[in-house]
Amino acid sequence: MGEWFADEEFWTAYAPLLFDERRWSETPMVVDGIEKLTGLASGERSCKSVLDLCCGPGRHVLEFARRGYRVCGVDSTKPYLQAARESAAAEGLSVELVCEDARRFSRPGSFDLAVNLFTSFGYFDDPADDALMVRRLYENLAPDGALVMEMAGKETAARDFTEGEWFERDGKLVMTEFSVVGAWEGLRNRWIMVDGDRRVDRSWVQRLYAATELKILLLQAGFRTVRVYGSFEGTPYDSQARSLVTIGIK
Repeated sequence: MGEWFADEEFWTAYAPLLFDERRWSETPMVVDGIEKLTGLASGERSCKSVLDLCCGPGRHVLEFARRGYRVCGVDSTKPYLQAARESAAAEGLSVELVCEDARRFSRPGSFDLAVNLFTSFGYFDDPADDALMVRRLYENLAPDGALVMEMAGKETAARDFTEGEWFERDGKLVMTEFSVVGAWEGLRNRWIMVDGDRRVDRSWVQRLYAATELKILLLQAGFRTVRVYGSFEGTPYDSQARSLVTIGIK
């Protein structure tokens, strides 16, 4: 059996829920925040090329391209890349889209900014693969390049934990179950979608990182400075944090 995230049926079935209208509408604000937190908005840092590792259907790829950046989106889910390709063509945007495993995509020194967003981290069974992915991000950045990672941190996951829920959307019944793995090392997920006669039932474990753990991972990869925030507005990573936003400078 292959790695759970290589299951294209899962990603295709859940795409309308994961990437609904609200997600798409908030994308410009996310990119605004990235530009401010990395010093691009103020002119403190210059940037021509952007890498979006685990880009999904291209929400951020498209927004960066609209702003004039040269963008490369990398994902292992072919239907998502095709959707991004079609969206870019419809807008007349020039973007590069690559189907590749995040652990293997390698273009040393090619990007001024790299992003890994929407909790697209901690998927691998072996934590050494998480470290490898961070090293790839570091290697792919040009000197003084910036990395932005955004995910549910261990602290926010524990604060907001629920054992599951069920809801209906667009005629589909969705049920979720969650349980803690170890001492909050990760979350065991089970998602079930029933759409008429079709049932998509998948389970997986996602590793969680505390802010200090992720900071250490980036420093060990070679990043010279690492900053942590609780939102793209630059608020503190405290009890009110919405997510774990981490900025690493090469």
